[in-house]
Amino acid sequence: MGQIFRPSMKVVSRASIVAFLLVLALLVWVGSSIYRAGYTTGVGVPREQPIPFSHEHHVSGLGISCEYCHVSVTEASFAGIPPTYTCMTCHSQIWNTSPMLAAVRTSAATGKPLTWIRVHDLPDFTYFNHSIHVNKGIGCETCHGPVDKMPLTWRVNTLFMSWCLECHRAPEKFIRPREEVFTMDWTPSGAEEGKDLVKKYGIAVKQLSDCSICHR
Repeated sequence: MGQIFRPSMKVVSRASIVAFLLVLALLVWVGSSIYRAGYTTGVGVPREQPIPFSHEHHVSGLGISCEYCHVSVTEASFAGIPPTYTCMTCHSQIWNTSPMLAAVRTSAATGKPLTWIRVHDLPDFTYFNHSIHVNKGIGCETCHGPVDKMPLTWRVNTLFMSWCLECHRAPEKFIRPREEVFTMDWTPSGAEEGKDLVKKYGIAVKQLSDCSICHR
């Protein structure tokens, strides 16, 4: 029986396999880049809101604490979106005729709440509790970034599971004293302090990587 394929086909077949693998690797790289890009994750992309609220102005400029507006952050799973009357505590007296705040005044007059766009929105299959993290010494800045420097709010972290696990596997690198939870630009004094706080606050590190912690 004669030879079916020419010897040169060996080169062609090998080149085809290499080319296929290269294309596959390229597609995986492109897909991963798109998946992690700011366009997809929202990292570094300011979200448009009904009011161009500036954390930079209110936190850095006026010194308002996070918990003044996010009142349930130490007690509930949801940090809480401030109701209109919280805004009107100041803005019934200050900038009370500003066109920029017209929607706030309308909301106060009609009783219809403002519709804020969530910047940090986890999937429904993920359980997250703000109060647990705050009471265990995880600062607002750790997850939300330097909001005191944000004229508009954006994500600084992907919220991917791999990002959460960085802290869950080594909380001593991120934990801080409870009294510093709302402090911006807080700097840890060293690794030993973190380990001491993990022990002091009763954090069961071995259990933090269990699937049931976040997926219930």
